[in-house]
Amino acid sequence: MNTRPGRTSHPAGCALERVVKIVLFYDFEVFKYDWLVVVMDMTAKKEHVIVNDAQALEALYQQNVKDIWVGFNSRHYDQYIFKGILCGFDPKRINDFIILKGNPGWKFSSMLRQIPLNNYDVMQNTDRGLKSFEGFMGNDIRESSVPFDIERKLTPEEIEETVKYCRHDVQQTIEVFLKRKGDFEAHLGLVKLACQGGALDLSLIGKTKAQLSAVILGATQKPHDDEFDIDFPSTMRIEKYTQVVDWYRNPANRRYTDEHGNKVQLETMIAGVPHQFGWGGVHGALEKYSGEGYYLNMDVASLYPSLMIRYNLHSRNIPNPAKFTEIYHTRLKYKAEKNPLQAPLKLVLNSTYGVMKDAQNALYDPLQANRVCVYGQLLLVDLMERLEPHCKIIQSNTDGVLVKLPDGSDETFFLIDDICHEWEQRTGLTLEFDEYRKVFQKDVNNYIIVDASGKWKCKGAYVKKLSPLDYDLPILNKALVDYMVKGVPVEETILGCNDLKEFQLVTKISGKYSEIRHGARYHKEKGLDGQITLIWDAQGKKIKEKCIRVFASTNPGDGGVTKISVRTGKPEKIPNSPEHCFIWNDAVNGVPVPPNLDKQWYIAFARKRLKDFGVI
Repeated sequence: MNTRPGRTSHPAGCALERVVKIVLFYDFEVFKYDWLVVVMDMTAKKEHVIVNDAQALEALYQQNVKDIWVGFNSRHYDQYIFKGILCGFDPKRINDFIILKGNPGWKFSSMLRQIPLNNYDVMQNTDRGLKSFEGFMGNDIRESSVPFDIERKLTPEEIEETVKYCRHDVQQTIEVFLKRKGDFEAHLGLVKLACQGGALDLSLIGKTKAQLSAVILGATQKPHDDEFDIDFPSTMRIEKYTQVVDWYRNPANRRYTDEHGNKVQLETMIAGVPHQFGWGGVHGALEKYSGEGYYLNMDVASLYPSLMIRYNLHSRNIPNPAKFTEIYHTRLKYKAEKNPLQAPLKLVLNSTYGVMKDAQNALYDPLQANRVCVYGQLLLVDLMERLEPHCKIIQSNTDGVLVKLPDGSDETFFLIDDICHEWEQRTGLTLEFDEYRKVFQKDVNNYIIVDASGKWKCKGAYVKKLSPLDYDLPILNKALVDYMVKGVPVEETILGCNDLKEFQLVTKISGKYSEIRHGARYHKEKGLDGQITLIWDAQGKKIKEKCIRVFASTNPGDGGVTKISVRTGKPEKIPNSPEHCFIWNDAVNGVPVPPNLDKQWYIAFARKRLKDFGVI
């Protein structure tokens, strides 16, 4: 089978040119009567430890006021503690204002906004805490033995222990930063773009990517009250599946949720595949589907940015939409050249859709966001309607369609290609083709597709490609992928692994839960409705950490792990955790599997997930 030229995209190349000389990593710890900060200057290879000394902090700040200060969650916490101490405020008051009362730090005092600080937050665009990342990396996630709610001055020994704990967190922040260095370089690229070719203004480093995108595009906040005054693309030709168009035409559906808080959406069959339509991207897939043959995955290249340009769906707050178009074409040029400058341009293009529904962003324009969404969904229905007589639709998902061809002949391919070409010419959008030979699909959000060479693409928690910062139950992912891609039995993958880290479940409780308990006992009861209920016989022992690393245990004396609800005070089973387990919160890298690790539990779990895929 042949593919058309220009169908394959290429990743960005080398790292962005470095323009920053000094980066300092920092972390504050705050108690009722004490505070301290650990600062690591990676350029000078020097550590600063400051305890209850505002003058020393002021001196260090003045020496590095023009440099970049890097922390984890520093955007929401540490920078305000830092600025507050410089302003003469009690840091504990600021701490409680943010942590206990749930207020944004900038609201504490207008004086804080007068203190310039080039703060970069490694936590950007993630809902995971530092401890979770530490856990994924296999590092020590034990908490300090010094409680943060202590009602007296700390002893010298407690200060020493807290400094050690704080130093560890700074070191871990550095490790996460280095593993996500590309994010920082792309962010710095956005700052450079926002400066419009002038001198680099590092004060912009503290803005989010969405905020910087608004600056780059020159957006000015404007009021809009026409959120659902949508129309339809003039190029659309839907003749069979008109129920989708009718749904969007119905004024009763022009809302996000119903009176019960449920999403307002249409569930309907398109080409024999159950689909959902609403105010997000289209989703549809054959569930528990697996097959071999000739598959084509057709993705619309840069769907949302392309729609904005082709159909004038930019935020109406942008004074010069041609600027967006210029960025789009420049990014394509840089991408073809493998120029790393494509990365910040991609961020501008991809962030504009989402922030058009952010009332705090200068790009806020919910009507245009809804038009982008609706146009994209309807044009994909249009494509599927034309493809349906000639191939089998396997799935569609926001910006693409996966189909199975009746055979692998050039004649069949060119027929599909002609259909796609007509659609491209009519809609002004571009499709990128990728060929595959095997498909394993649990649902629209969990699948593996394998090409002729054995390379594979995946989506979903069950089969995701692992990374050092996302390494949860890795042995299960590897077992499923090895089985579906290579035909290796899950027993062989799991029994053959003797690296303890590969079996880790890293879990962190949110603020909805007060604590984790270990040793919980429960039995299962089946109700008349067939539902299984956990009846707790014992709640176990309180764990001081709120992030733990769990392993299945062969010891029947080891209980399970639960989290205690703040609202009800009742225990809840931690998802994916075994009934019998042990906790290992110190470093696990290079640690061999101990005799009490229950590999059979992981084998059973892997087989359950394969059943969820419909493979066994």
